[in-house]
Amino acid sequence: MSEFNLNQEETNIEKYEFEPIKGYPMLNWKGKRPFRSTQYYPAQLKETHGETVDGWLNKIFWGDNLQVMSHLLKEYRGIIDLIYIDPPFDSNADYKKKIKLKGKALHNDLNSFEEVQYSDLWSNDEYLQFMYERLILMRELLSDRGTIYLHCDYRKLHHLKCIMDEIFGSSNYRSEIIWKKDAVGKGAKKKAKYWPRTYDVIIAYSKTDNPIFHIQDGELTEKQLKEFRYEDPDGRKFKRTTLGDYSENSIKEMERTGHIYISSTGKKYKKYYLDEYSIPMDSIWTDIPGFGVATSSKELTKYPTQKPEQILERIIKSSSNEDSIVFDCFMGSGTTQSVALKTGRKFVGTDINLAAVQTTTKRLIKNYNESDQELPGFEVYNVNHYEIFRNPAQAKEILKEALEVQTLVNNSIYDGEKDGRMVKVMPVNRIATKADLNELITNFDYKMFEQRQAENPTQPVEKLLIVCMGHEPDLAAALEQEVGYKLDVEIVDLLRDKSNLEFRRDSEADIIIENGRLIINNFYPMNLLQKLSLMKDNVEDWKELVESVMIDWNYDGAVLEPSVVDIPGNEETVNGIYEVPKDAGTIRVKITDLLSESLEVSVKNG
Repeated sequence: MSEFNLNQEETNIEKYEFEPIKGYPMLNWKGKRPFRSTQYYPAQLKETHGETVDGWLNKIFWGDNLQVMSHLLKEYRGIIDLIYIDPPFDSNADYKKKIKLKGKALHNDLNSFEEVQYSDLWSNDEYLQFMYERLILMRELLSDRGTIYLHCDYRKLHHLKCIMDEIFGSSNYRSEIIWKKDAVGKGAKKKAKYWPRTYDVIIAYSKTDNPIFHIQDGELTEKQLKEFRYEDPDGRKFKRTTLGDYSENSIKEMERTGHIYISSTGKKYKKYYLDEYSIPMDSIWTDIPGFGVATSSKELTKYPTQKPEQILERIIKSSSNEDSIVFDCFMGSGTTQSVALKTGRKFVGTDINLAAVQTTTKRLIKNYNESDQELPGFEVYNVNHYEIFRNPAQAKEILKEALEVQTLVNNSIYDGEKDGRMVKVMPVNRIATKADLNELITNFDYKMFEQRQAENPTQPVEKLLIVCMGHEPDLAAALEQEVGYKLDVEIVDLLRDKSNLEFRRDSEADIIIENGRLIINNFYPMNLLQKLSLMKDNVEDWKELVESVMIDWNYDGAVLEPSVVDIPGNEETVNGIYEVPKDAGTIRVKITDLLSESLEVSVKNG
């Protein structure tokens, strides 16, 4: 576990206050609380890939996007031209990725399993508060010519549109794009109990009434293409239409430019050449197929809920310029970052899931390798040193197991019970604040509190154990004051009180330098082996467990700048043996397993 000083005076460097929201109508929900300011959160540079171009390096952050955006306000407030987000849909589901080994040399029947990448499960109106706070921060980051596109579906579209009206103002609503995916087969449609849902919605709002916008041309349908059945002597296809009310001068100009067609009967028509014809794209998108990305596509990452690059290409080209910064704070598989790079835009991305950061990093490195242009590189940051939990979707379960918390059945307020205390686990990957107490405050059983107080006026009405990863001072006192009843609150700060608590088993590696070569003899990712029910002795080929190997031959002790990036294809394995350059100094090796968990070790040279 990382050890560092979480003194509030250190972390609360600056306070960012937001402009008051004046939008109407205003949506109310259970537990709605204002979000008027935030504080600065530190970030730590961990990796650098590629070089600076024209003074710019793209940026990726691993951490809670509320904290990351609070960090970004210092440098990027009011200068981001385009935000695209594909946030959770409140779908009441866990999204999983199939983890499959790269061979069959392991002595075990289990060579694949599903790993939860992120959870889209919410109680009460937590989802609306979650989105509300983050959309306020996005408004602060947008430039005056900026636009935000929010990808959603039928579940929360109506709520999100009301929230967007409130934050951005209904006058800044720009469009509601329908992405017609049409992935439901005819048989399934016939069996449907009601109208089949075959589309997603993307709602667009601007910061002001003067956003960047470039109209995009749509593709012709098969029916429209068939209309271009004529060819001129040069082989150019065209269709003909009647001249209608064109003036005599207009007809003469058409004749001069070769846009008049004379039929065998001598009648004149106007030529529409195929290579000159275009239809401006509207808000109904029917030309981008599928639920996600086809399995045969080169852009497929196998990350759940991945969206096609065509969607992002259309959005980025329409609502940004080549010098614009594009931002996505629900990065996922990195589609936004990939398309921004290909279209000459700058990008900033963030995700709380480490697997998303690793997937995006791998995807971008592939883009660099395939490009013949000089592209700006990118940096990878962590926010607040929170490196304990690789997968936030499983964080509560990991904590409950480590702290021996007993699960409660059918209880939506608490996460369990321990030693007679009701346990509440605060959000992981960030400091717990007084605002995080609102879920408890809103959902307490106040009738029961009143009854307990009447029966024992001098005793607390509830005994609580709050588990957090760092916290604001006076958290317990603030909770009791807000509730108005006597509480017995104990706070377990994992970064302070449980520094020796083991949450995960560290990976192990056997790496040597021999005859001028760095050789990885063995690698044992202990969490992955545990999920596969494997012992170290059952591993014959460690390469089957590895996603990538990166090596920095001259590590500065802080930031990894790999000159060896060994990321094989899906069915291939890493090399494992690498030539050591003569000028190598301190060598740093980063091995990432199939769970996206990494081991970084320094190797002595000489």
